[in-house]
Amino acid sequence: MHTLRYTIRRWQPHRLQTITSLISVNIKMEYSVQLTFREQWLDERLKFDDIGGRLKYLTLTEANRVWMPDLFFSNEKEGHFHNIIMPNVYIRIFPYGSVLYSIRISLTLACPMNLKLYPLDRQVCSLRMASYGWTTADLVFLWKEGDPVQVVKNLHLPRFTLEKFLTDYCNSKTNTGEYSCLKVDLLFKREFSYYLIQIYIPCCMLVIVSWVSFWLDQGAVPARVSLGVTTLLTMATQTSGINASLPPVSYTKAIDVWTGVCLTFVFGALLEFALVNYASRSADRAADMHRENMKKKRREMEQASLDAASDLLDTDSNATFAMKPLVRHPGDPLALEKLRQCEVHMQAPKRPNCCRSWLSKFPTRQCSRSKRIDVISRITFPLVFALFNLVYWSTYLFREEEED
Repeated sequence: MHTLRYTIRRWQPHRLQTITSLISVNIKMEYSVQLTFREQWLDERLKFDDIGGRLKYLTLTEANRVWMPDLFFSNEKEGHFHNIIMPNVYIRIFPYGSVLYSIRISLTLACPMNLKLYPLDRQVCSLRMASYGWTTADLVFLWKEGDPVQVVKNLHLPRFTLEKFLTDYCNSKTNTGEYSCLKVDLLFKREFSYYLIQIYIPCCMLVIVSWVSFWLDQGAVPARVSLGVTTLLTMATQTSGINASLPPVSYTKAIDVWTGVCLTFVFGALLEFALVNYASRSADRAADMHRENMKKKRREMEQASLDAASDLLDTDSNATFAMKPLVRHPGDPLALEKLRQCEVHMQAPKRPNCCRSWLSKFPTRQCSRSKRIDVISRITFPLVFALFNLVYWSTYLFREEEED
C-alpha cells in the first residue's frame, strides 16, 4: 500500500469579488453587504487530460472534495450563505490544475466610525480577508491584476453615497507568525439633504417661532408662556430623538452643537419673557407707589389750604374788599401790557428724523422698561442666531476631518 504525501510550499491564491449590493450602514457602527466572492489558486495535484481541448473544466458543488485556503473575514459580525433554490456556490477545476471557487454570501461587518462631523461626515468601512492558520511562509493572498473588485452600477444606499473604493494589503504579525491579509476600503459620504430636511430646517423653524413672543403684548401672559414652553418641549423632544438614533460617544458631534445652541435660543426666549414680566411688575409697583405719594401730598396741600382760609376768615371777618371789574375797558394801558405778555408764539414744525424716530422706540421711563427689553430682543436674537449660523457652517463645511 502506497501513501501519497503532498508538501505545501507556497500557495498564491488570487482574489476577485463583486459587490452586488450594500444593504445598509447603520448607527451600530456596522454595515451589511451582499457579494459574490471568488478566489483562484493553482493546485498541481489536480491536473488532468483535457482530451485535446474538448474538456475546458470540471465543475464541483461540494467544497470539501478539494483543498481550500483557510480564509476568514476578520471584521465579520455575522454572515450566511445563500441556498435558494440551490446552493449559490461552484468550483471549477481547469486542466492545468487551476481551481476557481465562487460563492454568494451576505455579511454584516464592523465599521468603526468617527462621528465628530456627523451628519457632514465621510466614513471609511473596510472588508478584511485573512488566513486563519497558514502563515505567509505557506500561504500568500494576492489581488488579481486589473480590476479585482467590481461594484454594480445601480448600487444605492438610502443615506450614503459610495464615492470610491481602494484595495490594499493588511498583513498581521502575531506571536505565532505573520499572516497574509487583504482589504477593501469603501469610502462613504453621508447624504446631507435628508438631515437638512429632517433636523436643521425644523430646528430653525422652532427657534424663529419662539421669537414671536417678542411681538406679543407683555400683558398676554398665557399666550407667551404657552408659546415658550411648547417650543422648549418640542426642541427637547427632537434633541432626545436625534441622540437616541446615534451610538453614545465621548466627544461632541456637529449635530450636538446645532441642537444645543437651538435649545439655548428657545430657552433664552422663555427667560426673556420672565425678565419682561418682572420689569413690568416692578414698574407697576413703582407707579402705584408714585400715585399714592401724589394723592397723599395733594390731600396735605388741600388740608393746608383749608386751614389757611379758615384762619384768614377768622381774623378779617369785618374787613371789606374792593372788587375790580372783570370787563376790560378799551384804551386801558395796563390791560394791553398784560395781553402782550400772554401772546402765544407758534414755531414751524420740524422735519422728522429717521434716527430719532428709531431711538424713540427705546423708552427710558421706568414704566416702559419691559417694552424696551422686548424691542432689544427683536434685534439681538436674530442677529446672534445669524452669526452662529455663519460660524457653524463655515467651520463644519470647510474643515477636514482629522486623521488618526
